[in-house]
Amino acid sequence: MTDYAAVLWDLDGTIVDTEPLWMAAEHELAAEHDAIWTEEDGLALVGNSLIASGQYIREKLGIEMAAEDVVDYLVERLAASLRDHIDWRPGARELITALAAEGVPQALVTMSYVSIAEPVAASLPFAAVVTGDAVSRPKPHPDPYLLAAELLGVDATDCLAIEDSGTGAASANAAGCDVLVVPHFVNVPEAERRVQIASLLGLQPADLDALFR
Repeated sequence: MTDYAAVLWDLDGTIVDTEPLWMAAEHELAAEHDAIWTEEDGLALVGNSLIASGQYIREKLGIEMAAEDVVDYLVERLAASLRDHIDWRPGARELITALAAEGVPQALVTMSYVSIAEPVAASLPFAAVVTGDAVSRPKPHPDPYLLAAELLGVDATDCLAIEDSGTGAASANAAGCDVLVVPHFVNVPEAERRVQIASLLGLQPADLDALFR
C-alpha cells in the first residue's frame, strides 16, 4: 500500500508507446508536402502541447496549414491507430491495476486530446481524465496536474506523478507532486522530488514510497 493520496499518470510514452505513432503521422504529413522531417524533429516535440507541436511542424515543414489543422491531422491518425491497437509500456497497466485494487485514486493527465485519451482511459480504472484541450496552460505549467488533483479531491502535494518527459516532469513538480520518471525517447533532467527508474516492470504500490523516502 502506498501513502500517496493519488497517482497521476502521463499517457504518451508512459502508459502507451505512442511516440512511434506520432512520428509516423508527422512523416506522413511531411511526405504529403514534399518536405523533410527528421527523427530529431520528432523528438523535439516529446511532451509538448499539441498546439505548440502543430506550430513547430508547420514552420519546420514550411506549409500553409494552420497549427490547428496540423493538430487535427495528427490527432485523427493517432486516434484511429489506438482504436485498432494499443502498445502498452512495460509494467504500466499492471501497476495501474494494482493501485486500483488497493483503492488508490488515479487520474490520466495528458496533453493529447480527448479522442486519443478515450481508447486508453476506457480500459483503465481512472477516476479522472485531464486532456490537453481541457486546460488553457499546458505542460510544463502546473495547471494540468493541479486540475487532476482537484478533480480527485486531493492536494497535488500529496500525489505521485508518473512521467517520461522533461516537460511533463516540470509540470508535475511545479504542481507540487513527487515525480517518478521513466525515460523512454528523451533524457529527463534530475531535479528535487524527482526519481528516475528504467522501467515500471515488476513495480508494486508498496514500492513507490520507498523510492522517495
